[in-house]
Amino acid sequence: MRHGDRAPPVAIAPEDANRPEDFRIALKRLWAAFREVGGAEMRWRMAAAWVLTITAKVAAVAAPFLLADSINKFSKGHNEAALPPFLAVIAIWTALRAFASVAPQMRDMLFSPVSAVVQRRLGARVFAHVHSLSVAFHQTKRLGALNRTIDRGLKAIDFLIRFLSFQIVPTVFELVLAAGALTWRYGWTFAAAALVTIAIYAWLTFGVTDWRIRFRREMNENDSEASARAVDSLTNFETVKSFAAEARETRRFEEALGAYGQAAVRANNSLSLLNALQGVVMAIGLGVMAALAAQAMLAGRLGPGDILAATLVMLNLYAPLNILGFAYREIKQGAADMESMFALLDQKPEVADAPDAIALPNGPGEVRFENVSFAHDGRAAGLQAVSFTAPAGMRTAIVGPSGAGKSTILRLVFRFYDPESGAVSVDGHDLRSLKQDSLRAALGLVPQDVVLFNDTLRFNVTYGRQDATEAEIAEALERAQLTDFITRLPQGLDTKVGERGLKLSGGERQRVGIARVILKDPRILVLDEATSALDSRTESEIQLALEEASRGRTTIVVAHRLSTIADSDQIIVLDDGGVAERGTHADLVARDGIYADLWRRQADEPEAIASTAA
Repeated sequence: MRHGDRAPPVAIAPEDANRPEDFRIALKRLWAAFREVGGAEMRWRMAAAWVLTITAKVAAVAAPFLLADSINKFSKGHNEAALPPFLAVIAIWTALRAFASVAPQMRDMLFSPVSAVVQRRLGARVFAHVHSLSVAFHQTKRLGALNRTIDRGLKAIDFLIRFLSFQIVPTVFELVLAAGALTWRYGWTFAAAALVTIAIYAWLTFGVTDWRIRFRREMNENDSEASARAVDSLTNFETVKSFAAEARETRRFEEALGAYGQAAVRANNSLSLLNALQGVVMAIGLGVMAALAAQAMLAGRLGPGDILAATLVMLNLYAPLNILGFAYREIKQGAADMESMFALLDQKPEVADAPDAIALPNGPGEVRFENVSFAHDGRAAGLQAVSFTAPAGMRTAIVGPSGAGKSTILRLVFRFYDPESGAVSVDGHDLRSLKQDSLRAALGLVPQDVVLFNDTLRFNVTYGRQDATEAEIAEALERAQLTDFITRLPQGLDTKVGERGLKLSGGERQRVGIARVILKDPRILVLDEATSALDSRTESEIQLALEEASRGRTTIVVAHRLSTIADSDQIIVLDDGGVAERGTHADLVARDGIYADLWRRQADEPEAIASTAA
């Protein structure tokens, strides 16, 4: 084996890489995926590439025997008249050898578009499916490892199609063809020598490969861990810097790389051992074949050209056998890679559209909770029989101590989760009866930390409505108080905002988020502590933009700073997972309950006083 290992794929359970039934299932899924996304033109290209490959194998086996016959005839008649026919045969042999060498390149030219189309279409399907999975799924997955699974799965599909179609089947065909030709020309002993060599080679290759697969699995696991740590650390680089933890993160990453390196050394050493054993077996087989041919020639049964032919046949078998050993290892691991990706496709979203789901009809935007109960995994408590109505066109604020369930309310409104009991409805339609995309098209969110795409301001502002006109964009920027800021930028709306928008300040990101929502023009506006991370001056400016954004539409506000929601039409106070109080600011202060206590505590904070005064 002279080929290096591919990049280690995502690890799966040990039995998944070795059970024959799992391997067959993987191949069935591969073929089904190819038929589904390939198309007629792709199948035509695949067939032409396969015919070309088989033809090249026939030429590779026939060429040595053609040369042998010519050498035998020429060696008997040493005269000038025999030279031209001999040279003609040499030319034909050269042409056959050239065709056998050029055919794989022609095959790859035919097949490359097939591979590109299949990877693109299947990759887009997996990407779309991962996006369709519920929030709970994404909260339990590490971004680096998930991305690695998809990437390796797509590469494995290309690898498996290439090797199964153009290496394994044609190589087996070539082996059978060569054995038949040796038997026909020279007798069963030559074919037996070739087949015994092949059998020993295959037994040795499969056995050692099964032994060393655990080293590859260790490489997989450690490589995925290193990738996940790198993505996690680099994504949160500000946190790393603020805690002066660069050395610690580097050490953690180096530890993961070290574990990967140790497994890689064991895998490479075992690979070197296998290479050496394979070389010894093939050398012995070649020697036995040459000895049999020499003995037959001395006995007068074969000519000098037959010795060359027998040797060339064995040398021709060496390359595909070498690839066969490589392919066995890689196909098994490629099937595991592919199954890891298909496992993503098998994931069922916890929140899915009902078969008879409808698009949300036009309406005023009333949101209603009716005896809703819900608890996150791993938490003993959650929402318990929560009931309230957010009237259309009015501002409803939700407050309460940490852990009371405020953010859970918003996630239920967006239907990131379904309630365990009760119902959430918009304009009288249970969210479970609606198509999720139509529901979320009617909702607009400004979160506490607006995360932007690493693209231009224009891309981020128009993310919710890409067909907006320049006039509409300008109006949204004005209402979000972004116009002055953007006009001062040399590139204006074409300015790149950086990873997660970190080139902008917190207030600037908030304004971009507000402009995005204004441009989207949703029926229902959701504000999730949209100003809690800002200083008092910036908060006052953002509050003006938010009031502009919420004008004339249903607004649900989750807030920690009560001064920002004091003018709400209705305030819902959550405590211990239930609605403890509801009313206007004045009503709740007069009631002297939970809300009044929270208000007094915040009034004692200088920042809250300043915010209230502003």
